[in-house]
Amino acid sequence: MTLRRRITLALTGVSALLLTAPGVAAAIEVNKDFKPQNEFRLDPWVSINIGPFDMSINKAVMYLILTCIFTTVTMVWVAKRMEQKPNRVQTAVEAAYIVMRDNIAGGNMDTKTAKRWFSFVATLFLFIWFSNMLGYIPLPTNTEHTVNVFGIDLPTFAIYAATANLAVPLALTLMVWFAYHFEGIRAKGPVRYLKGWVPAGVTGPAVAPIFLIEVISHFVRVVSLSVRLFANILAGHLLILFMGGGLAVLLGLEVVGVFTLPLAIAFYIFEVGLVGTLQAFIFATLASIYFGGAVAEEH
Repeated sequence: MTLRRRITLALTGVSALLLTAPGVAAAIEVNKDFKPQNEFRLDPWVSINIGPFDMSINKAVMYLILTCIFTTVTMVWVAKRMEQKPNRVQTAVEAAYIVMRDNIAGGNMDTKTAKRWFSFVATLFLFIWFSNMLGYIPLPTNTEHTVNVFGIDLPTFAIYAATANLAVPLALTLMVWFAYHFEGIRAKGPVRYLKGWVPAGVTGPAVAPIFLIEVISHFVRVVSLSVRLFANILAGHLLILFMGGGLAVLLGLEVVGVFTLPLAIAFYIFEVGLVGTLQAFIFATLASIYFGGAVAEEH
């Protein structure tokens, strides 16, 4: 087939697609009863209201509790299995420990600060990692769609991550934000710490705007650090939801699932194999960078 003929066929195909697209779109009836955003709605399981504060138990709280249990039990179990001759579990744990000690904490903080805050940063990494990994395990948490088993309506299986709720990454970020400011003030004193927000050599009228920009940048860190984790985990879960059948249900076309299911499997493997760990690593690394910058002499 000549190049000219290939180009002609390609243009003909594109033209036909453009001409038929409006008709196909009109023929598709969107399922308005299917609301994928409800997968992330937090319906209270046990209502607890203390004054203006809503302390209700919902699936986000359940995932946080499970994450804390998994993190604590796993670390205690690993600690009790430490041997002189490392087994496979101990080898993997020691590799993770070296990454947290040398790359995350030691690579971004001085030795003294790293020793002081290593436990905090390592706990952040492990907590976020366990939360992310747990979020890819289907659990019976979907109270909107139930299944009747022996006369009892039970929730259907769904995937959800506590870090896909902005409140959780925001709480972790605020912990980091207050902690690194506390460490900077402890190490330098309040006056010297605030003076360090202006780069050396900046004098005169330029000091005020530079200082204001630095103040804004510290508040922006609250947004960037929390939203980065929240948005990546939420986007991954939405992609898996839509490709795993959500799009077929939304459009009312079962045949769509034949093409989207392989993509859902690929997205799932990608999220579990890379994104979940990467986001925990980035969050802990940025926290270490903030601690390192807070005590650095040139800041």
